[in-house]
Amino acid sequence: MTRTSHAATKVPLSVIVLLLCLPAVLLGQTQEHWPQFRGPGARGVASGQNLPDRWSATENIAWKTDLPGRGWSSPIVWGQQVFLTTAVNRGELEQPIKGLYFGGNRPKPPDVQLEYQVICLDLESGEMLWQQTVEEGSPDSPIHVKNSYASETPVTDGQRVYAYFGNLGLYCFDLEGRPVWSKRFEPKTTRFGWGTAASPVLHGDHLYIVNDNEQQSYLLCLDKRTGQQVWRVDRDEGSNWSTPLIWQNDHRTEIVTAGTDKVRSYDLEGNLLWWFTGMSVITIATPYADNGLLYVSSGYVLDGRRPLYAIRAGASGDISLEPGQTSNPFIAWCQPMAAPYNPTTLLYDDQVYVLYDRSMFASFRALTGEVVFGRHRIPQGHHFTASPWAYDGKVFCLNEDGATFVFRAGDEFELLHTNELAEDDMGMATPAIAGDRLLLRTSARLYCIRQATLGQ
Repeated sequence: MTRTSHAATKVPLSVIVLLLCLPAVLLGQTQEHWPQFRGPGARGVASGQNLPDRWSATENIAWKTDLPGRGWSSPIVWGQQVFLTTAVNRGELEQPIKGLYFGGNRPKPPDVQLEYQVICLDLESGEMLWQQTVEEGSPDSPIHVKNSYASETPVTDGQRVYAYFGNLGLYCFDLEGRPVWSKRFEPKTTRFGWGTAASPVLHGDHLYIVNDNEQQSYLLCLDKRTGQQVWRVDRDEGSNWSTPLIWQNDHRTEIVTAGTDKVRSYDLEGNLLWWFTGMSVITIATPYADNGLLYVSSGYVLDGRRPLYAIRAGASGDISLEPGQTSNPFIAWCQPMAAPYNPTTLLYDDQVYVLYDRSMFASFRALTGEVVFGRHRIPQGHHFTASPWAYDGKVFCLNEDGATFVFRAGDEFELLHTNELAEDDMGMATPAIAGDRLLLRTSARLYCIRQATLGQ
């Protein structure tokens, strides 16, 4: 046997790195993921190269795929797979009304048959890879006319995808679409029959779900491998629609839940760590953290309190502000009337941008709460429900008409341009971002938006 000398054929390390990277470069692929609602850290911020800032129903559209049924869940991405949920109706389902706040209550469930589905698309082509129906039947609970029966965003760890339909159950699939486990939940009554929307979150081997309702609210911890309950903590809360946050700070890892009565933080065993009062009567926005501060907001449109808070890590017990206070040792700052109703605020380049449902836009210093610019009217903005997102020095705001308003990030209110989609599109879902692609879901379809390059 002849032994080959490795020394004689040694390849420089730089060449090896280039060869390993070359296939991904040639295919235009990326290893970036968007595994949950608002992406990594629930921040809504991306750093990919060549991300699009201009599009229309035909311009810079890599693909668009019509979606069955109705669902306001956001898409999520792992590698080359896009996951989302929907509820396909068999019967006459009332159409959502843009801009509606009041008068959308429906006391009884609609007389339709629903197929609750989990869908997987190919990121490169938009082709349907698999489609699984998890349950079929008549809905047990009503929803607000603008809500859907698939409003919770799924979450993935790169091995399995976990799809949650709030008043129905939680369903686990591997990435090839094979069922792993499922867990049904007893339907709970929500305020005015508005339905559910808070998404699940993952940390380590556990899934965490907040279900705030009118009967018995709770925070639930499940084993992600089996779906078995690890622990459950009852909450003294009415209905809310806020997704929890796993906050990993310099002191510990904690589960932050925003609620009407209290914002609460729990340790990973479900023990209450700290809390504060002072939110508005309905809480929807998702908490998030940056540079050691936690940001929480609550801004129901008819409430005299619409606070935006920045919280320091390491608190214990009651840290509520006293009347007239806007800060204390653990509340770094509070802007008492700054918060929006539906959208989550956006922290980007040390500023907190606030998109208000009724077409206003403002900005605050992230560390101090100082006003950068006050509320400015967005021209022809109409109504906003989806949360804003940011990349490449710009902030993007999708309205319910499917139009995206593009602002320059910075100290001035500067609207750069507006991107319009098809007339039949309604925008309620917060987009996902993966590599150089923006995934924007409307009532009719999922768009993959990508900057055109030479040769395309």
